[in-house]
Amino acid sequence: MRAPDFWNAGERSSPLSFLLAPVGWAYGAGVRLRLALVHPAKASLPVVCVGNLVAGGAGKTPVALALGEWFQAHGRNPHFLSRGYGGSLPGPVRVNNERHHCRDTGDEALLLSRTATTWVSTDRPAGAQSATLAGADMVIMDDGFQNPSLAKDLSLVVMDGDYGIGNGRLIPAGPLRETLEDALSRADAVVVLGEDRSGIGAAIEKAGIRIPVLGARLVPADEGGAEWQGRRVLAFAGIGRPEKFFDSLREAGAEIVAARAFPDHYPYGEEEAEALMEAAQTVGAEAVTTAKDAERLEVDMQDRVAVFKVRVQWQDEAALARLLSPLAEKVSEKVAEDE
Repeated sequence: MRAPDFWNAGERSSPLSFLLAPVGWAYGAGVRLRLALVHPAKASLPVVCVGNLVAGGAGKTPVALALGEWFQAHGRNPHFLSRGYGGSLPGPVRVNNERHHCRDTGDEALLLSRTATTWVSTDRPAGAQSATLAGADMVIMDDGFQNPSLAKDLSLVVMDGDYGIGNGRLIPAGPLRETLEDALSRADAVVVLGEDRSGIGAAIEKAGIRIPVLGARLVPADEGGAEWQGRRVLAFAGIGRPEKFFDSLREAGAEIVAARAFPDHYPYGEEEAEALMEAAQTVGAEAVTTAKDAERLEVDMQDRVAVFKVRVQWQDEAALARLLSPLAEKVSEKVAEDE
């Protein structure tokens, strides 16, 4: 689905949002009740959770990947854990990107599995147990911040600098899964992706909760994005906010001759993908999409589409290390004890 326009910042006075506000209050009460009633299972290894506060894309999967790479660079063996949104397998199942399709595991799990061992499990504690038995020394959850079934040792909330908390209302009156105050009370840090144009810092300050805020941005995976300079492209994306993908391509120097936006996690059919390739050829361009979208194309189509890969660039690497190093050291101590 696509987020309705009245969810955007500045639309709090929308009549529809106002009418739906009581439903949002009930939704928020349900989230709080669930969090209060469920006793989280404690895994035998540290659990890092990368979640978000709003429905739709905030950039949590790139952040999860970046954390996985950070821990790998510091000698750890993290496994990713995903609920496999959009897939049919309840798990626990170890993702195999040569055998599984997004219909099985969802697109995010396939993307994660290209960096580290990834498990799909709707039962998070069971997924963490599978990772433990397979030799992981820590688990990184992509999403699951509002899921209370598994205790977290470190929780990061990712927020889009442009979108922020939207109109500030709860689903369905707005994009929030829970109130900002409730979320920050359980989070260890906030990651703001992109320039804070929506006033996230001010909203956090107003909430009266002191919490580290890490600035970051998504940049082309290739150094400087030089390979995209001057390339004519037909860009298509089915992510939370396709416009951010289009803007990133333009910033990298690509000439977008056509842009096609689809709903988040959109399942591309073979004929539809073929039509996109033909449309690109007609205008003398190449079809390009995101790494996550590429996972939703049929295998024989993936080689015909260029993929615009991005990575997270941290504003303050030292601040990130201060946040993650204690957990990495904790893992090292546990490994030493087990040996």
